[in-house]
Amino acid sequence: MKVRNPFTGQYDYELKEDTPEMIQKKATEIRTAQKKWQQHSIAERVAVLQKWLTSFTKFQAEIAEQLAVDTARKRISEVETGGIMGLMQAWIYRAPQLYKPPAERPSASAPTVQIGQQWVPYPLVGVISPWNFPLLLALIDTIPALMAGCGVLLKPSEVTPRFMDGLEKSIKAVSELTGVLQLVRGGAEAGKAVVQNADAICFTGSVPTGKKIGAVCAERFIPAFLELGGKDPAIVLADADLEVSTDAVLRSCAGATGQACQSLERIYVDESIHDQFVEEITTKAEKVTMTVNPKEGQMGPLIFEAQAKKIQEQIDDALAKGAKLHTGGKVENINGGLWCRPTVLTNVTHDMKVMTEETFGPVIPIMTFKTKEEGICLANDSIYGLSASVFSTDSDKAIEIASQLEVGAVSINDGSLTNKVYDAEKNSFKESGINGSRMGDAGFLRFFRKKALLIQTAHPETMAHFEEGSS
Repeated sequence: MKVRNPFTGQYDYELKEDTPEMIQKKATEIRTAQKKWQQHSIAERVAVLQKWLTSFTKFQAEIAEQLAVDTARKRISEVETGGIMGLMQAWIYRAPQLYKPPAERPSASAPTVQIGQQWVPYPLVGVISPWNFPLLLALIDTIPALMAGCGVLLKPSEVTPRFMDGLEKSIKAVSELTGVLQLVRGGAEAGKAVVQNADAICFTGSVPTGKKIGAVCAERFIPAFLELGGKDPAIVLADADLEVSTDAVLRSCAGATGQACQSLERIYVDESIHDQFVEEITTKAEKVTMTVNPKEGQMGPLIFEAQAKKIQEQIDDALAKGAKLHTGGKVENINGGLWCRPTVLTNVTHDMKVMTEETFGPVIPIMTFKTKEEGICLANDSIYGLSASVFSTDSDKAIEIASQLEVGAVSINDGSLTNKVYDAEKNSFKESGINGSRMGDAGFLRFFRKKALLIQTAHPETMAHFEEGSS
């Protein structure tokens, strides 16, 4: 497969795809190695992960450089690799505290029976990750799954695959890890093969693809942990601090060029402060600098060419239906890269694609509301339920509104805090996902099935128990 460089637009990297037969062979190898891996104590698995952390540190600069080419984001790539090291350290610390199957106890319903319990990891977890944060979203599920005793078959996105070269070096430097963690290279067909060969699937990506994967997993009777798209709303109340709210909304909408599932994509502002809010955020949006010179600037090009087309379609649809453009509004080709400046739109409605479909770009559509009830209703008018934001100087009022939003996490007086806070368990609502949270302790515990051992300590009942007329 030819891979596009988002900064130059050139196809300058070749990805050699794994065939379904190769993927099946890798799955078989992992299953063999996982039997021993599962028998290790949690302390022994921690020791192996510590070795991987050391190895990853040695290859960190190389991986970050490859990520920077994949995504055209140097600083974010450095932050991303550093974040993975923090993630490893967090699970090295937390997993041993969590791995405590309950002690044997008597049954409350059958006093002569003792209950023992074992936690049994899924033998093989398939992880399929997207292109927007290639390393983080590949390993956010992989690391706790390994710590739980699972083997992992990992397929990152074919759109941003270069970082796999450095990552694979870090894995191969740890002999105990190579058998239970293998990378898969390829596109949709490789993803299908991963789903067909795993015992559980972790998928991060679009709703349509997630639904297809969920359907296959249902047919195979295996769990699917799906973290899908978002159309995150922000509600800005009349008493909100305009400096705080405009800074946070702009950063959430345009940070990483808006290419994050938890980016704010719908902004609802109390009508009494609407004009001032629009004026301030437009002024700030116009000052955002582009990294056309990769050594400076705040916002890079769009990574995925197909997504750039969708962004322009949404902007054009909104303008054709009466939206007002304040700044931005055009996907530009600059030296082969595709760039979109922060785009502020008003006079938007829920009849427009920009207010209903996931954008995944630096677009800031702003609507007004008269009452907080109307603001809540507008925010909840979506098939998505990933996360949201509420801005108010009255924290009680903000929390009251947050409790009525149909989403899995709400940032108060900030945006997209779920990309910083990993230890708060949350679930995706509506079509934004399903099954156990990857955040908090559940991120580790979801990889176990619970087996009950029921130990009879008295003589078992006989057939006389079924004698008609007996009491």
